[in-house]
Amino acid sequence: MKGNEALAEAALRAGLQAYFGYPITPQSEILEYLTEHAPQRGVVVLQAESELAAINMIYGASGAGARVMTSSSGPGISLMQEGISYMASAQLPCLIVNVSRGGPGLGTIQPSQGDYFQAVKGGGHGDYHTIVLAPSSVQEMADFVFEGFRLAELYRTPALILADGALGQMMEKVELPKEGSLPRTDKPWATVGKPAWRERNIITSLHIEPEKMEQVNLELQAKYRAMQKEVRYEEIKTKDAEILLVAFGLAARIAQKAVELAREREIKVGLLRPITLYPFPSYGISELSRKVTALLVVEMNAGQMVEDVQLAVSGRRPVHFKGRMGGMIPSPEEVLEAIESIAESYRIPAFERSM
Repeated sequence: MKGNEALAEAALRAGLQAYFGYPITPQSEILEYLTEHAPQRGVVVLQAESELAAINMIYGASGAGARVMTSSSGPGISLMQEGISYMASAQLPCLIVNVSRGGPGLGTIQPSQGDYFQAVKGGGHGDYHTIVLAPSSVQEMADFVFEGFRLAELYRTPALILADGALGQMMEKVELPKEGSLPRTDKPWATVGKPAWRERNIITSLHIEPEKMEQVNLELQAKYRAMQKEVRYEEIKTKDAEILLVAFGLAARIAQKAVELAREREIKVGLLRPITLYPFPSYGISELSRKVTALLVVEMNAGQMVEDVQLAVSGRRPVHFKGRMGGMIPSPEEVLEAIESIAESYRIPAFERSM
């Protein structure tokens, strides 16, 4: 299946109740697929008049206890930032999908990872985070829908799948999750009508008194600390690595091929692939940095994740960067050239022997 369509079908199987969105390349197939297949399964699908309208419809439906999703690409996610911030403060779960494209501005419809900062640093105003999952295959595009809904509802927070145009458009074999295998969660906080035995449920992000607003913030920060146990990452050939690559999403697939090419040249290279971008696998990177000579971050942007890798490494080892921007995708051979340059600079023995 195409990545966008696998994700949309997975959402239906995950018990999606309502989708509100707006078409933008390269994610429009999500809306198109749901428009065709959702009505027969009792799911509300609405093309809103804008991304601003869509995220506020998500806010309302989530507040009523529905399992809801929206999707867009970079510029559309930018328009949703105010609503995402509101939902984070109001502690409402939802799933947001960003099939990102090159920027800034309207940019290009080609794939990019330039929305990393937007995704993991909050994007909107205030001290908040969203859970961010980064798929690297069509299979994960489907799987992370289930995981995104589960985590969003567990922590009562927006969760975001950060994909890119290539993953959304490529076709791969996929094993779809079983329909109905994601159980419904109790939502006693939802605005579904007031029984006589309890107080009214009031959902808001507006708290005029600073003491109340600070208390909301303290609750959010405690929740984000609790989320740290949800860190996920994958290690590939890291046990004997002297150079560690760090890459997510599509760039991780390219980096993995570069690892294979470097190993053929007897350069000991490994890869750490963050699966959760928030919470970030800082500890895993920190521990591996103690065993290697240098690190190389591979991204399809100007080096946004480099900052988080540098914080994790804490100056212990040099952190290098290889990337392309504006919708350009680095090739494994380009990454290999960067690896060879690092190996030569630090006189890594395996590289010296291969010369």
